[in-house]
Amino acid sequence: MTVKLNKKAFEHAKQLIDDGKVVKDARDDWSEHAPSTKDENSFLDKHGHAEYSKWHLGVDDDHPDDQKGHYKFPIGDFKKIHRCAVISAESRAGQNDYDDIRAALGKLLETIDAD
Repeated sequence: MTVKLNKKAFEHAKQLIDDGKVVKDARDDWSEHAPSTKDENSFLDKHGHAEYSKWHLGVDDDHPDDQKGHYKFPIGDFKKIHRCAVISAESRAGQNDYDDIRAALGKLLETIDAD
C-alpha cells in the first residue's frame, strides 16, 4: 500500500483552521462526530471526488482516485475540521509509519491548540 500526504488537503485544512472552521472537541469524540457512510456518499454525489479528497490527509495509490478507498485519514465532517479527527489520524499515521502524514497532522493540531 502506497499512502502519501495529500498536500491539497493539508493546505485546505490550514485555511479552514485560519478561517475558524474548526471544532475543538475532546480527544475521543471522533467515533461520534465522524460522518456516516450515508453522509460521505451524499457529499460525494453533490461535490465529487476532488472536494471529497480535501477532507483526507492521505491518499492510497493502490486504489483509483474515483474510489473512497483512495482517501485515508479523514480530518473533518465536510464543514469543519475536528480536533478529535486530527488526533485520531495522527495516531493511526504514527502506528503505520506514515511519517509525512503524521508530521502534517501534528502541525495542524499545534495550530488548533494554539488558539
